Amino acid sequence: MSLARVTVTGATGLIGRRLVAALQERGTHVSVLSRDAERARAALGEVEAFSWDPLADPAPAEALHGRDAVIHLAGEPVAQRWSETAKRAIRESRVLGTRNLVAGLRASEPRPRTLVSGSAIGYYGSHGAEPLDEDAPAGADFLADVCAEWERESARAAELEMRVAQVRTGVVLDRGGGALGKMLVPFRLGVGGPVAGGRQYISWIHTDDIIGLILTALEDERWSGPFNATAPEPVENREFSRVLGRVLHRPAVLPVPGFALRALYGDMAEIVTGGARVVPARVRPARAGGRRRGRRASRTR
Repeated sequence: MSLARVTVTGATGLIGRRLVAALQERGTHVSVLSRDAERARAALGEVEAFSWDPLADPAPAEALHGRDAVIHLAGEPVAQRWSETAKRAIRESRVLGTRNLVAGLRASEPRPRTLVSGSAIGYYGSHGAEPLDEDAPAGADFLADVCAEWERESARAAELEMRVAQVRTGVVLDRGGGALGKMLVPFRLGVGGPVAGGRQYISWIHTDDIIGLILTALEDERWSGPFNATAPEPVENREFSRVLGRVLHRPAVLPVPGFALRALYGDMAEIVTGGARVVPARVRPARAGGRRRGRRASRTR
């Protein structure tokens, strides 16, 4: 199904920028909701930008009505030290922000038919080597609670007779940013290596693949509810470190102790030291037999 008009939140982030470009390449008219509309226009080029404070007001109806779909990616960065202030911002940006987006959708007419909303594999918490598909229950830590609340708010759009797909994104790898961008510096300096013993799993996804999955979820009516946006085969941290070192022609033998990460990042370090073995069970049958999306073939098939 071809979509002519789409609104995107979080459009100036790592995934959002690439997604806007992919939509424009397909001839889609893109509108964006941003705290700073002028900055968004400067960063993204030919987009229709609307100002919106997601913590203060419902999303403006004029940015939503008449659109075919909305892609909701806005949220405070998780990769920071989790002070109480940061944790409050992480929760409110996702929970209250999504609540205000749905309030704006409720006021728009005609409203979009589809909402593709971000989520994260933090939904599951840490589970060691246990494989986790989309039917696994939510965890009990801070990030799991945030993700569960986030998804409950986005699911309310279904009450408006909208199709809602929730994309639980894994560890995003991109040369220009995301988790890989942070890893490259120590590895290039020859001081990279496994973290906290290295037995925890990294459920990763490349930016090309997450863009392909979001575009598929946007256009394919079969996509409803949560989907794990991860590669089919998560790897242990020590194996990931070994491969990254080999690709960069650098050693990958210096271990990073868990206590050092906890000293640097506080509770956020649990994302790295704990890990989860998440598999995209619903993604593979949903895409079976369909044509490939995005600019490059997805490696998550």
